[in-house]
Amino acid sequence: MNVFDPFAFRQCFPFFNDNEAGSAASIYFDSAATTQKPQVVIDCLNNFYQQQNANVHRGSYQLSAAATSQFEQARVVLQAFINAPSIQEVIWTKGTTEAINLVATSWGLNNLKKGDEILLSYAEHHANFVPWQVVAQKTGATISVLPLTRTGIIDTSKLNSLVNERTRIVCCSHVSNVIGKLNPIEKIIARAKQVGALTLIDGAQAIAHYAIDVQAFDCDFYVFSAHKAYGPMGVGVLYGRKSLLNAMSPYQLGGEMIKKVSLTETTYNDLPFKFEAGTPNVAGCIAFAKAIYFLKQFDESLNVYEQQLVQYCYQALKTIPQVRFLVEECPDIGIFSFTVAGHHNQDIASGLDSFGIAVRNGHHCAMPLMEYLKVTGSIRLSLAPYNTQAEIDFFIDTLKKIITNYQLSTDKRVLITASGNEKSMTINSDNILALFSSLKGWDARHRQIMLLSKKLTKLAPEQRSQKNLITGCESKAWLNVSKTVENTYIFTADSEAKIIKGLLVIVLAAFNDKTAEQILAFNIEDYFKKLGLLSHLSPSRSNGLNAIVKKIKSTVKEL
Repeated sequence: MNVFDPFAFRQCFPFFNDNEAGSAASIYFDSAATTQKPQVVIDCLNNFYQQQNANVHRGSYQLSAAATSQFEQARVVLQAFINAPSIQEVIWTKGTTEAINLVATSWGLNNLKKGDEILLSYAEHHANFVPWQVVAQKTGATISVLPLTRTGIIDTSKLNSLVNERTRIVCCSHVSNVIGKLNPIEKIIARAKQVGALTLIDGAQAIAHYAIDVQAFDCDFYVFSAHKAYGPMGVGVLYGRKSLLNAMSPYQLGGEMIKKVSLTETTYNDLPFKFEAGTPNVAGCIAFAKAIYFLKQFDESLNVYEQQLVQYCYQALKTIPQVRFLVEECPDIGIFSFTVAGHHNQDIASGLDSFGIAVRNGHHCAMPLMEYLKVTGSIRLSLAPYNTQAEIDFFIDTLKKIITNYQLSTDKRVLITASGNEKSMTINSDNILALFSSLKGWDARHRQIMLLSKKLTKLAPEQRSQKNLITGCESKAWLNVSKTVENTYIFTADSEAKIIKGLLVIVLAAFNDKTAEQILAFNIEDYFKKLGLLSHLSPSRSNGLNAIVKKIKSTVKEL
C-alpha cells in the first residue's frame, strides 16, 4: 500500500490551487452536499463541448458515432465500478433523487395496493421519503419506519417485526447524509428476501467512500449521484435488477426510449434505453467515468487517510464543551452533525462563513430525522481527502473564538465602530449606512451585524404568534406592527438567530417611522448594496431578507 499524499491529491482540484490551507475561501467542509471537481473532470467536460459535441445513438456521421461510443463506454465503467451483472442494468438519471422517483413511479404505482407496506428508516433523505409518501397516498399502501440505535444506525433488532409478510419494499440509505454512519444493509436485504420484499439502497453518501458491489449486496435497486463522487452535477445512476426493470413501465416518454411509433401504438426500446427518454447528459456521463478513473488510481491509502481525518476531527470537536453531537460515537465517514449549546445553528454557521469556512446549517433535507432526534436542525461539517488537519485546526480555533465572543457580548447594548470604539447612536438608515461605510470585508460586516442583534428588544410571547411569523426565513422570525397618529408605522421584531436579529435591525432602520408610501417606495436592494452586504448574503438568507421586506410591505397594505 502506498502512502497517500493529501497535498498532491488537493493539487488535482483547481478550487484549492490558489489558496493555502487555513486561508479564507479555502476551507470547504461541505463535501456531503457536493464534492469539488478534479481538473481531469473539468477538462473532460470542456473537451467534449469544444471538440466532440454531438448527440448520441441516432447520428449517422463519425462525430456522433464517437460521442455514442464514449457515452456507452462510460456506462461500462459504471457497470464495473458497482459490479452490476449486466450493462442493461445501469440506467443514467439526473441523480439519486430522479432514480428513486423512477422506481417509486414505475414500480411502486403499478405494484403496490391497499394493505401493502413500504418500509423506510428515520435517517432517510427527503428524496427517499416523499416519493414513497405520494405512492402510498395513491395506492393505499402504508409506510412503516425503522428506528435507529443511539449511535444512529438502523436498529436491526426490530427487523423481524417490521419486515413482515405485508412488506413489499424496504428503502434505506447505505450511509446517512446527516449522521455519517454505515447502515447494516446486508442484514436488512437478507431479511427483506425472507419475506419476498424488494430493497432499494440510497448510496449517495457511500459511493465516494466504499467499494460498492451490488451482486454481493444482492439488492434489487441501488442509486447514487455523480456529484457526490467528484463527478459533475446533473448525472446519476440507477442500478436495477434486470427482471424488475423489464417488468416496469417507462418513467418518461419520448426520444431514445422508443423503438417504434405508429398512430395507434408505440413499442418501447430495450434496456437500458427504455428508461432514458430525451437527450441525456452525454458530457456529464463521460466526465463521471473520468471521475471514476481518477478515484481508482488511489489505493486503500486514501481510505486510511480519510479515516485518520475523521478520527482527528471527532476528537478535536469533543474538546469543545458546548458541542452536542446528534448521536453517540464517531461517524464512519467524515460527516459530523452537531449543535452548540446556547447558540443558534445559523449564527455559528454564518460566523464560520465570515472566516471563510463553509459548513452547512439546517435540517439537511431530513426533517423526519430531526423530529426523531428532537432537534430543529444542526450544523453539518463534511470532509473529503482534499481536506487537511491544518484546516480542521483552523476550524476548531475559529469555532472556539466564535463561541467565546458571542458569550462575552451577550449583555452589551452598544455599537462598535471600525476603530473598536463603543458608540451609542439612534438606529436609522442613515446611521446604519454611516456605520458600515468604513467596514472592510465580510468578517467585519458580519461582526457588526451580530453586535446590532443586541439592539433588538425581545418580543413578548403573545407577539411571537403564528400570525406574526415571517415565513421564508432560515430561522423563525416574527414581526409586530403599530400605527401612529401621524400615520407612520413602528415595527418591532424578533428571531431565534442572532444573524437574523441583526439583519432585522438593519431592515427596520429603513422602515420605522415611515409612511405607507415611503415604505412601499423604498429600494431595499439598493440599501443593502450600499451597505456592502448584498454579495455576502447566501440565496437562502437573501430569500429570508426578501421575506422580511415582503411581510412589512404586505402588512402596511392591509392596515
